Amino acid sequence: MPKAAASPQPTRRHPERVAAPAVQSVLASPIELVVGLGNPGPDYLATRHNAGFRLVDDLARRWCAPFRKESKFSADTARASTPAGTVWLLKPHTFMNASGRAVAALMRYYDIAPDAVLVAHDELDLAPGVIRLKFGGGHGGHNGLRDIGAQLGTGDFVRLRIGIGRPAIGGDVTAYVLSRPDRADAELIDGAIERVQEVMPDLLRGDLARAMNALHSAPPAD
Repeated sequence: MPKAAASPQPTRRHPERVAAPAVQSVLASPIELVVGLGNPGPDYLATRHNAGFRLVDDLARRWCAPFRKESKFSADTARASTPAGTVWLLKPHTFMNASGRAVAALMRYYDIAPDAVLVAHDELDLAPGVIRLKFGGGHGGHNGLRDIGAQLGTGDFVRLRIGIGRPAIGGDVTAYVLSRPDRADAELIDGAIERVQEVMPDLLRGDLARAMNALHSAPPAD
């Protein structure tokens, strides 16, 4: 579970609400923005580093929400109507290391608070097929998370960590994340992304604990 935050503050979008400490069963706000991290362009389309892009692409298909290029956000965006309300999907065009610029631009434009944001990203420290939710924390060496935290001035957003595994001992990490997984790993990653759909209603309502219980207790995809 996340560690407790030190001093809860009112959120900008909901000034009447106090942002809940990190140890919580329900978020301060339902999820209003789902960000997928990745690199733009066909060369990166199926790479491990683009697991976040694949997740939001899957959501867009399921919610019949087509992406369109938005130059003012330096991103592809989609507006989805869900039972929980309107949810924005975002894929930055800025490349991974500058992801925060696109995220912050859309959040400012639509006045979305950090605790209403879910960021989906690849995770070296989880095996393929494993997926984990987390609220707040550091960037763990992930440059996309690093830049988002720097641009927002806080790490208090929800992270959806999609396991891609690590290269063999002595292997180059950059080359690994920018390469395509083999067929077995690709199927495991796709299976993990599929399981996320089962908990999206809970996430969109802001019930992180329920979504975590469901995802974290499920066995990895076969």
